[in-house]
Amino acid sequence: MKTFFDLIKDGLIVSCQAEENDPFNSPEGVALFARAVEMGGAHAIRSCGLEKTAKIIQDVDIPVIGITKSEFDDGWVKITRSLEDVEKLFEIGCAMVAIDGTLRFWDGLSGPEFIAKMKQKTHKLIMADISTLEDALACQQAGADCLSTTLNGYTPETDEFNNGKPNFKFIKELADVVKIPVIAEGRISSPEDAKKAIEAGAHAVVVGTAITRPRVVTSNYIKMMKG
Repeated sequence: MKTFFDLIKDGLIVSCQAEENDPFNSPEGVALFARAVEMGGAHAIRSCGLEKTAKIIQDVDIPVIGITKSEFDDGWVKITRSLEDVEKLFEIGCAMVAIDGTLRFWDGLSGPEFIAKMKQKTHKLIMADISTLEDALACQQAGADCLSTTLNGYTPETDEFNNGKPNFKFIKELADVVKIPVIAEGRISSPEDAKKAIEAGAHAVVVGTAITRPRVVTSNYIKMMKG
């Protein structure tokens, strides 16, 4: 039997998320995207929120990586940092749960410390969403099963990289140093970007906005056309 990492090797993971007043911001809406990308050959889905994720799991046959999303006290994004959320995501059938693996503290624990606790508690697959090489090494030591570059550009220390372009240098740096799979995520907006991420050493690639946020994609076209 193939393992999860065999199934996603050199493959595409599509992040099916919607927020605020987006027309697709419902369990049924994101599940339609999940079904469409499965038909297109996606190897896995990344999904946010318990109700939406449960609906996607019900509707597709490929693995689903679950998260919850909130904020740190300073307003920066925080990914799945409660025991209750981790346990519920696994209970509804997630193949893997992504956890904020940055060194920031929440509820008395850094990201790597929380990951170590969740591995001991659940004995299930954990993806560490990281922003720096320091995060990555700490999460590897903590027992994370893979790393995702999700938060590179979305923390105070890495905000300079939130420039609309994938950080291929960071992907390669991780792939050259760590011993667990590196999943490329963040600002990957074309098939060419995805291919370059694999060439940089990524085990698999996550694409979200460019595939599943037509409102944002359309807005980008309009902005560019107006110069």
